[in-house]
Amino acid sequence: MHGRNYTPQPALTNLTKSRDDGSVVVMILNLYEAKTRLSSLVDEAAAGKEIIIAKNGKPMAKLVPLQGRQLRKPGRLKGKIWISKDFDAPMPDFEDAFYNSKIE
Repeated sequence: MHGRNYTPQPALTNLTKSRDDGSVVVMILNLYEAKTRLSSLVDEAAAGKEIIIAKNGKPMAKLVPLQGRQLRKPGRLKGKIWISKDFDAPMPDFEDAFYNSKIE
């Protein structure tokens, strides 16, 4: 699979990026290792870790936790936006250009 001169690189390297509690949140691992550990890596990402997947030592992708979707709250912009009473009034100049223009 690998050439005779292949020297395996460390599969997992913890970086120094940390959260307030001091825990390490970023990992770098090679593509082969990521393929074999994908299920556990998804669990780790869901728990808050960022995982960088490298190919030939070059970072190629990042596995991060999916951000939760905020539910819409009806009336949240009440009083902040308004619609003019005549917003749907006819616009004679626009209608004339739209209906009476010649297409070449």
